[in-house]
Amino acid sequence: VKARRQVGEGGRAPPPQTHTHPLHPSAAFLGGPGEGSPCGTGLGWAGEGPGTSGKNRRVCHAAARLEMGSLWEEFNRLGTEMIVTKAGRRMFPTFQVKLSGLDPLADYVLLMDFIPLDDKRYRYAFHSSSWLAAGRADPAAPGRVHFHPDSPAKGAQWMRQIVSFDKLKLTNNLLDDNGHIILNSMHRYQPRFHVVFVDPRRDSERFAHQNFKSFSFPETQFMAVTAYQNHRITQLKIASNPFAKGFRDGDPEPWCGVPAGSLLGAMPRARATALPSRPEKREKGRGAGGGPDPLLLSLPPPGAPRSRGAPATTVPPQPAPLPAPPSFPELPPPSFQPLACPPGVYVGAKPRTLPYPLPTFPPLSTYGTAAAPAFGYGQQ
Repeated sequence: VKARRQVGEGGRAPPPQTHTHPLHPSAAFLGGPGEGSPCGTGLGWAGEGPGTSGKNRRVCHAAARLEMGSLWEEFNRLGTEMIVTKAGRRMFPTFQVKLSGLDPLADYVLLMDFIPLDDKRYRYAFHSSSWLAAGRADPAAPGRVHFHPDSPAKGAQWMRQIVSFDKLKLTNNLLDDNGHIILNSMHRYQPRFHVVFVDPRRDSERFAHQNFKSFSFPETQFMAVTAYQNHRITQLKIASNPFAKGFRDGDPEPWCGVPAGSLLGAMPRARATALPSRPEKREKGRGAGGGPDPLLLSLPPPGAPRSRGAPATTVPPQPAPLPAPPSFPELPPPSFQPLACPPGVYVGAKPRTLPYPLPTFPPLSTYGTAAAPAFGYGQQ
Protein backbone atom coordinates (compact mmCIF):
# COMPACT_ATOMS: atom_id res chain seq x y z
CA VAL A 1 0.00 0.00 0.00
CA LYS A 2 2.86 2.38 0.80
CA ALA A 3 4.49 1.61 -2.52
CA ARG A 4 1.26 2.37 -4.38
CA ARG A 5 0.89 5.65 -2.53
CA GLN A 6 4.47 6.62 -3.39
CA VAL A 7 3.88 5.75 -7.01
CA GLY A 8 0.76 7.84 -7.00
CA GLU A 9 2.47 10.76 -5.31
CA GLY A 10 5.86 10.76 -7.03
CA GLY A 11 5.07 8.83 -10.16
CA ARG A 12 7.99 6.40 -9.71
CA ALA A 13 8.42 3.35 -7.50
CA PRO A 14 11.42 3.33 -5.15
CA PRO A 15 14.26 0.92 -6.01
CA PRO A 16 14.31 -2.34 -4.11
CA GLN A 17 16.61 -2.33 -1.11
CA THR A 18 19.58 -4.72 -1.01
CA HIS A 19 21.27 -5.89 2.16
CA THR A 20 24.95 -6.78 2.27
CA HIS A 21 26.95 -7.86 5.25
CA PRO A 22 29.16 -4.94 6.29
CA LEU A 23 31.94 -7.15 7.67
CA HIS A 24 32.16 -9.62 4.79
CA PRO A 25 33.43 -8.06 1.54
CA SER A 26 32.66 -11.20 -0.45
CA ALA A 27 28.94 -10.74 0.19
CA ALA A 28 28.91 -8.24 -2.64
CA PHE A 29 30.08 -11.02 -4.98
CA LEU A 30 28.23 -14.09 -3.68
CA GLY A 31 25.31 -14.92 -1.49
CA GLY A 32 27.39 -17.13 0.75
CA PRO A 33 30.88 -18.58 1.09
CA GLY A 34 31.83 -21.05 -1.62
CA GLU A 35 28.82 -20.33 -3.82
CA GLY A 36 28.55 -18.41 -7.03
CA SER A 37 25.71 -17.54 -9.32
CA PRO A 38 26.24 -16.45 -12.91
CA CYS A 39 26.24 -12.76 -13.70
CA GLY A 40 25.76 -10.74 -16.83
CA THR A 41 28.26 -8.77 -18.83
CA GLY A 42 29.80 -5.94 -16.88
CA LEU A 43 31.92 -3.00 -17.86
CA GLY A 44 35.65 -3.31 -17.21
CA TRP A 45 38.98 -1.85 -18.23
CA ALA A 46 40.66 -2.27 -21.57
CA GLY A 47 41.43 -5.79 -22.61
CA GLU A 48 38.47 -7.50 -20.97
CA GLY A 49 37.67 -10.70 -22.83
CA PRO A 50 34.27 -11.36 -24.37
CA GLY A 51 31.78 -13.86 -23.18
CA THR A 52 31.57 -12.86 -19.51
CA SER A 53 27.94 -13.93 -19.29
CA GLY A 54 27.47 -17.05 -17.20
CA LYS A 55 30.68 -16.50 -15.23
CA ASN A 56 31.06 -16.79 -11.49
CA ARG A 57 30.49 -13.50 -9.69
CA ARG A 58 33.98 -13.71 -8.27
CA VAL A 59 35.49 -13.38 -11.77
CA CYS A 60 32.83 -11.73 -13.94
CA HIS A 61 33.67 -8.26 -12.54
CA ALA A 62 37.43 -8.75 -12.95
CA ALA A 63 39.15 -6.20 -15.19
CA ALA A 64 42.74 -5.94 -16.38
CA ARG A 65 44.66 -2.94 -17.69
CA LEU A 66 47.85 -3.43 -19.68
CA GLU A 67 50.83 -1.55 -18.27
CA MET A 68 53.29 0.26 -20.56
CA GLY A 69 50.58 0.39 -23.22
CA SER A 70 52.27 3.20 -25.15
CA LEU A 71 55.49 1.18 -25.42
CA TRP A 72 53.57 -1.88 -26.62
CA GLU A 73 51.83 0.29 -29.22
CA GLU A 74 55.16 1.62 -30.44
CA PHE A 75 56.52 -1.88 -30.87
CA ASN A 76 53.29 -3.05 -32.50
CA ARG A 77 53.52 -0.34 -35.17
CA LEU A 78 56.93 -1.68 -36.19
CA GLY A 79 55.99 -5.35 -35.80
CA THR A 80 57.00 -6.73 -32.40
CA GLU A 81 59.62 -9.48 -32.37
CA MET A 82 60.46 -11.73 -29.43
CA ILE A 83 63.66 -13.76 -29.22
CA VAL A 84 63.35 -17.51 -28.56
CA THR A 85 66.43 -19.54 -27.60
CA LYS A 86 67.22 -23.06 -26.52
CA ALA A 87 67.87 -21.95 -22.95
CA GLY A 88 64.89 -19.56 -22.85
CA ARG A 89 64.70 -15.78 -23.23
CA ARG A 90 62.57 -13.32 -21.27
CA MET A 91 60.09 -11.06 -23.01
CA PHE A 92 60.58 -7.35 -23.54
CA PRO A 93 58.40 -5.42 -23.10
CA THR A 94 57.44 -7.39 -20.03
CA PHE A 95 53.79 -8.38 -19.77
CA GLN A 96 52.37 -6.42 -16.82
CA VAL A 97 48.75 -5.81 -15.88
CA LYS A 98 46.81 -3.96 -13.19
CA LEU A 99 43.82 -5.88 -11.85
CA SER A 100 40.56 -4.65 -10.35
CA GLY A 101 37.15 -6.06 -9.53
CA LEU A 102 38.38 -9.16 -7.67
CA ASP A 103 36.96 -10.44 -4.40
CA PRO A 104 39.52 -9.33 -1.79
CA LEU A 105 39.05 -12.50 0.30
CA ALA A 106 38.93 -15.06 -2.53
CA ASP A 107 41.92 -17.00 -3.85
CA TYR A 108 42.95 -16.58 -7.47
CA VAL A 109 45.50 -18.15 -9.77
CA LEU A 110 46.98 -16.03 -12.58
CA LEU A 111 48.47 -17.66 -15.64
CA MET A 112 49.40 -16.99 -19.25
CA ASP A 113 49.45 -18.95 -22.48
CA PHE A 114 50.26 -18.19 -26.12
CA ILE A 115 48.14 -19.10 -29.12
CA PRO A 116 49.15 -18.91 -32.81
CA LEU A 117 47.43 -16.18 -34.76
CA ASP A 118 47.27 -18.15 -38.00
CA ASP A 119 48.51 -21.31 -39.72
CA LYS A 120 51.35 -19.69 -41.66
CA ARG A 121 55.11 -19.48 -41.43
CA TYR A 122 56.75 -16.15 -42.24
CA ARG A 123 60.01 -14.76 -43.53
CA TYR A 124 61.34 -11.22 -43.41
CA ALA A 125 61.91 -9.35 -46.69
CA PHE A 126 64.77 -6.92 -46.09
CA HIS A 127 64.26 -5.04 -49.37
CA SER A 128 60.73 -4.06 -48.35
CA SER A 129 61.16 -4.27 -44.53
CA SER A 130 58.05 -6.40 -44.18
CA TRP A 131 57.00 -9.92 -43.24
CA LEU A 132 55.82 -12.26 -45.99
CA ALA A 133 54.07 -15.60 -45.74
CA ALA A 134 56.47 -18.43 -46.58
CA GLY A 135 54.20 -21.47 -46.37
CA ARG A 136 52.13 -23.42 -43.93
CA ALA A 137 52.92 -23.39 -40.25
CA ASP A 138 55.10 -26.00 -38.58
CA PRO A 139 53.45 -28.60 -36.37
CA ALA A 140 52.12 -26.97 -33.24
CA ALA A 141 54.50 -26.91 -30.30
CA PRO A 142 53.42 -28.55 -27.05
CA GLY A 143 50.87 -26.31 -25.40
CA ARG A 144 52.03 -24.92 -22.07
CA VAL A 145 50.84 -22.35 -19.56
CA HIS A 146 52.92 -20.19 -17.25
CA PHE A 147 51.63 -19.78 -13.70
CA HIS A 148 52.54 -16.61 -11.88
CA PRO A 149 54.97 -17.60 -9.09
CA ASP A 150 52.80 -15.88 -6.44
CA SER A 151 49.74 -18.01 -7.27
CA PRO A 152 47.46 -18.69 -5.54
CA ALA A 153 46.90 -15.45 -3.63
CA LYS A 154 44.05 -13.37 -2.31
CA GLY A 155 42.33 -10.89 -4.56
CA ALA A 156 43.43 -8.06 -2.29
CA GLN A 157 47.08 -8.96 -2.92
CA TRP A 158 46.65 -9.11 -6.70
CA MET A 159 44.90 -5.72 -6.78
CA ARG A 160 47.38 -4.06 -4.43
CA GLN A 161 50.20 -3.83 -6.96
CA ILE A 162 51.05 -4.36 -10.62
CA VAL A 163 51.20 -8.02 -11.65
CA SER A 164 54.37 -8.67 -13.66
CA PHE A 165 55.25 -11.83 -15.59
CA ASP A 166 58.96 -11.04 -15.66
CA LYS A 167 59.94 -14.66 -14.96
CA LEU A 168 58.31 -15.97 -18.13
CA LYS A 169 60.74 -17.27 -20.75
CA LEU A 170 60.29 -18.27 -24.39
CA THR A 171 62.13 -21.19 -25.97
CA ASN A 172 62.17 -23.13 -29.22
CA ASN A 173 63.45 -26.31 -27.60
CA LEU A 174 60.77 -28.95 -28.04
CA LEU A 175 62.44 -31.08 -25.35
CA ASP A 176 62.58 -28.28 -22.78
CA ASP A 177 62.13 -29.54 -19.22
CA ASN A 178 62.37 -26.16 -17.44
CA GLY A 179 58.73 -25.21 -17.88
CA HIS A 180 59.38 -22.47 -20.46
CA ILE A 181 56.84 -21.57 -23.12
CA ILE A 182 57.66 -23.48 -26.32
CA LEU A 183 57.13 -21.53 -29.56
CA ASN A 184 58.03 -22.05 -33.21
CA SER A 185 60.35 -19.50 -34.75
CA MET A 186 58.98 -17.33 -37.58
CA HIS A 187 55.39 -17.75 -36.34
CA ARG A 188 52.98 -15.13 -34.98
CA TYR A 189 51.53 -15.46 -31.48
CA GLN A 190 49.01 -13.76 -29.24
CA PRO A 191 49.61 -13.79 -25.46
CA ARG A 192 46.55 -14.45 -23.28
CA PHE A 193 46.08 -13.67 -19.62
CA HIS A 194 43.73 -15.71 -17.40
CA VAL A 195 42.27 -15.07 -13.96
CA VAL A 196 41.14 -18.34 -12.33
CA PHE A 197 39.07 -18.44 -9.17
CA VAL A 198 40.08 -21.21 -6.76
CA ASP A 199 36.71 -22.77 -6.06
CA PRO A 200 36.66 -24.48 -2.63
CA ARG A 201 33.66 -26.68 -3.47
CA ARG A 202 34.22 -30.40 -3.84
CA ASP A 203 32.50 -30.57 -7.22
CA SER A 204 34.35 -27.51 -8.55
CA GLU A 205 35.15 -29.39 -11.80
CA ARG A 206 31.52 -28.98 -12.79
CA PHE A 207 31.90 -25.20 -12.68
CA ALA A 208 35.35 -24.94 -14.22
CA HIS A 209 34.01 -23.06 -17.26
CA GLN A 210 32.52 -20.43 -14.92
CA ASN A 211 35.50 -19.90 -12.64
CA PHE A 212 37.92 -18.16 -15.02
CA LYS A 213 38.11 -15.07 -17.18
CA SER A 214 40.50 -14.47 -20.07
CA PHE A 215 42.04 -11.25 -21.37
CA SER A 216 43.88 -10.57 -24.62
CA PHE A 217 45.50 -7.35 -25.82
CA PRO A 218 45.98 -7.05 -29.61
CA GLU A 219 48.98 -4.73 -29.19
CA THR A 220 50.94 -7.57 -27.54
CA GLN A 221 51.03 -9.74 -30.68
CA PHE A 222 54.55 -10.64 -31.75
CA MET A 223 56.66 -12.69 -34.13
CA ALA A 224 58.89 -15.36 -32.57
CA VAL A 225 62.43 -15.13 -34.00
CA THR A 226 65.87 -16.47 -33.16
CA ALA A 227 67.48 -13.14 -34.14
CA TYR A 228 65.97 -9.71 -34.69
CA GLN A 229 65.08 -9.15 -38.34
CA ASN A 230 63.90 -5.53 -38.30
CA HIS A 231 66.74 -3.19 -37.34
CA ARG A 232 64.22 -0.66 -36.01
CA ILE A 233 63.01 -3.21 -33.48
CA THR A 234 66.63 -3.71 -32.40
CA GLN A 235 67.13 0.04 -31.96
CA LEU A 236 63.88 0.44 -30.03
CA LYS A 237 64.68 -2.42 -27.68
CA ILE A 238 68.16 -1.04 -27.00
CA ALA A 239 66.75 2.42 -26.33
CA SER A 240 63.91 1.27 -24.05
CA ASN A 241 65.31 -1.82 -22.31
CA PRO A 242 67.16 -0.88 -19.10
CA PHE A 243 69.19 -4.11 -19.34
CA ALA A 244 70.58 -3.15 -22.77
CA LYS A 245 72.81 -0.34 -21.46
CA GLY A 246 75.93 -2.07 -22.76
CA PHE A 247 74.72 -1.71 -26.38
CA ARG A 248 74.26 2.05 -26.18
CA ASP A 249 76.88 4.56 -27.35
CA GLY A 250 77.66 7.15 -24.70
CA ASP A 251 80.25 8.77 -22.48
CA PRO A 252 82.19 6.73 -19.95
CA GLU A 253 80.83 6.25 -16.51
CA PRO A 254 81.08 9.31 -14.24
CA TRP A 255 83.22 7.43 -11.77
CA CYS A 256 85.98 7.15 -14.35
CA GLY A 257 86.64 10.88 -14.48
CA VAL A 258 89.11 10.52 -17.35
CA PRO A 259 88.74 10.61 -21.14
CA ALA A 260 88.46 7.31 -22.94
CA GLY A 261 91.81 5.81 -23.91
CA SER A 262 93.79 7.71 -21.26
CA LEU A 263 95.45 4.96 -19.31
CA LEU A 264 97.70 7.32 -17.36
CA GLY A 265 94.77 9.45 -16.29
CA ALA A 266 92.89 6.41 -15.04
CA MET A 267 95.72 5.59 -12.65
CA PRO A 268 95.77 7.09 -9.16
CA ARG A 269 97.16 10.61 -8.97
CA ALA A 270 99.99 9.56 -6.65
CA ARG A 271 101.25 7.08 -9.24
CA ALA A 272 100.61 9.26 -12.26
CA THR A 273 103.14 11.87 -11.11
CA ALA A 274 106.83 11.34 -11.70
CA LEU A 275 108.82 10.13 -8.74
CA PRO A 276 111.45 12.57 -7.43
CA SER A 277 115.07 11.71 -8.16
CA ARG A 278 117.33 10.41 -5.45
CA PRO A 279 118.90 13.33 -3.59
CA GLU A 280 122.66 13.18 -4.27
CA LYS A 281 125.31 15.82 -3.75
CA ARG A 282 126.83 17.01 -6.97
CA GLU A 283 130.55 17.58 -7.16
CA LYS A 284 131.64 21.12 -7.50
CA GLY A 285 132.98 22.06 -10.90
CA ARG A 286 130.80 19.52 -12.78
CA GLY A 287 127.46 19.80 -14.46
CA ALA A 288 125.53 22.87 -15.38
CA GLY A 289 125.97 24.68 -12.07
CA GLY A 290 129.67 24.09 -11.37
CA GLY A 291 131.98 25.36 -14.14
CA PRO A 292 133.10 24.02 -17.51
CA ASP A 293 131.80 20.91 -19.16
CA PRO A 294 133.63 17.67 -18.22
CA LEU A 295 134.44 17.04 -21.88
CA LEU A 296 136.43 20.27 -22.09
CA LEU A 297 138.56 19.23 -19.13
CA SER A 298 139.88 16.25 -21.04
CA LEU A 299 141.06 18.32 -24.04
CA PRO A 300 144.64 19.65 -24.06
CA PRO A 301 145.03 23.34 -23.38
CA PRO A 302 145.38 25.61 -26.41
CA GLY A 303 148.95 25.99 -27.62
CA ALA A 304 150.11 22.65 -26.23
CA PRO A 305 152.24 20.55 -28.62
CA ARG A 306 150.47 17.64 -30.23
CA SER A 307 152.18 14.52 -31.44
CA ARG A 308 151.72 14.01 -35.14
CA GLY A 309 151.57 10.25 -35.06
CA ALA A 310 149.09 9.64 -32.28
CA PRO A 311 145.57 10.92 -32.59
CA ALA A 312 144.13 12.96 -29.85
CA THR A 313 142.25 10.86 -27.35
CA THR A 314 139.64 12.07 -24.99
CA VAL A 315 139.06 10.55 -21.63
CA PRO A 316 135.35 10.02 -20.98
CA PRO A 317 134.11 11.36 -17.68
CA GLN A 318 133.91 8.82 -14.95
CA PRO A 319 130.50 8.45 -13.30
CA ALA A 320 130.19 9.28 -9.68
CA PRO A 321 130.61 6.23 -7.47
CA LEU A 322 127.38 4.85 -6.08
CA PRO A 323 126.97 4.89 -2.34
CA ALA A 324 127.65 1.58 -0.71
CA PRO A 325 124.49 -0.31 0.27
CA PRO A 326 123.86 -0.52 3.98
CA SER A 327 125.24 -3.58 5.60
CA PHE A 328 122.85 -6.01 7.25
CA PRO A 329 123.81 -8.78 9.58
CA GLU A 330 123.86 -12.13 7.89
CA LEU A 331 121.04 -14.43 8.85
CA PRO A 332 121.77 -18.02 9.64
CA PRO A 333 120.69 -20.48 6.94
CA PRO A 334 117.22 -21.87 7.65
CA SER A 335 117.02 -25.44 8.70
CA PHE A 336 114.56 -26.93 6.24
CA GLN A 337 113.15 -30.33 6.93
CA PRO A 338 111.99 -32.46 4.03
CA LEU A 339 108.27 -33.02 4.05
CA ALA A 340 107.67 -36.65 4.73
CA CYS A 341 104.18 -37.96 3.94
CA PRO A 342 102.99 -41.47 4.62
CA PRO A 343 102.18 -43.48 1.54
CA GLY A 344 98.60 -43.31 0.35
CA VAL A 345 97.99 -39.74 1.62
CA TYR A 346 97.20 -36.99 -0.85
CA VAL A 347 98.96 -33.72 -0.05
CA GLY A 348 96.61 -30.92 -1.01
CA ALA A 349 94.51 -28.26 0.60
CA LYS A 350 93.19 -30.83 3.07
CA PRO A 351 95.08 -34.11 3.48
CA ARG A 352 92.83 -37.07 2.98
CA THR A 353 93.33 -40.73 2.28
CA LEU A 354 93.37 -41.70 -1.37
CA PRO A 355 90.68 -44.10 -2.54
CA TYR A 356 93.38 -46.13 -4.30
CA PRO A 357 97.21 -46.21 -4.12
CA LEU A 358 99.15 -43.96 -6.47
CA PRO A 359 101.08 -45.71 -9.25
CA THR A 360 104.87 -45.60 -9.27
CA PHE A 361 106.10 -42.88 -11.58
CA PRO A 362 109.28 -43.37 -13.72
CA PRO A 363 112.33 -41.19 -13.05
CA LEU A 364 112.55 -37.78 -14.66
CA SER A 365 115.18 -38.86 -17.20
CA THR A 366 114.29 -41.70 -19.50
CA TYR A 367 117.98 -42.43 -19.99
CA GLY A 368 118.69 -43.36 -16.38
CA THR A 369 121.70 -42.05 -14.60
CA ALA A 370 123.71 -41.90 -17.82
CA ALA A 371 123.92 -38.59 -19.62
CA ALA A 372 121.43 -38.02 -22.39
CA PRO A 373 122.86 -38.18 -25.94
CA ALA A 374 123.72 -34.81 -27.41
CA PHE A 375 122.12 -33.99 -30.78
CA GLY A 376 124.03 -31.84 -33.21
CA TYR A 377 122.58 -29.22 -35.50
CA GLY A 378 120.52 -30.77 -38.24
CA GLN A 379 120.16 -34.17 -36.52
CA GLN A 380 116.74 -35.61 -35.84
